Amino acid sequence: MNSEKSVGRMIGILSNQIKRQIDDSTSKNGLTPVQGRILYFIYKNWESKDVFQRDIENEFNLRRPTATGILQLMEKNGMISRDVVTYDARLKKITLTEKAINIQGLVSQCIEDLEERLTKDISEDELKVFFTVMNKISQNLDNTKWERILQLKLGL
Repeated sequence: MNSEKSVGRMIGILSNQIKRQIDDSTSKNGLTPVQGRILYFIYKNWESKDVFQRDIENEFNLRRPTATGILQLMEKNGMISRDVVTYDARLKKITLTEKAINIQGLVSQCIEDLEERLTKDISEDELKVFFTVMNKISQNLDNTKWERILQLKLGL
């Protein structure tokens, strides 16, 4: 396969470019890129619904230990608090601190500017096709699906 036509290579290049852009903006605010994206996600959702660790795990496709580590560091750095909810003592909702809310405006603006740059000169129809293709690629990489295919091929 021609390396210029490699889907994985192109996704990797774009991923690195996006990470670099986000890193530049979030590091100025004392956050890692993933912390900046998580902060943005919490901010967009926390006033309309309770946000829990599992929401972050699902949104960012993170494993539980990874999400735990990121959130513990954010808590240690005074960005979030994790508070027990009255209806289930096992759950802790994630709340932004005043410090995070102050930083959030800058992070939001950086992310929104990046989204605008990413979609410049791309039509709604092209974006629809892009998301359809990206969802299919993501489904193709779903481990449980591939494990089942392998099991069927091996007759397990």
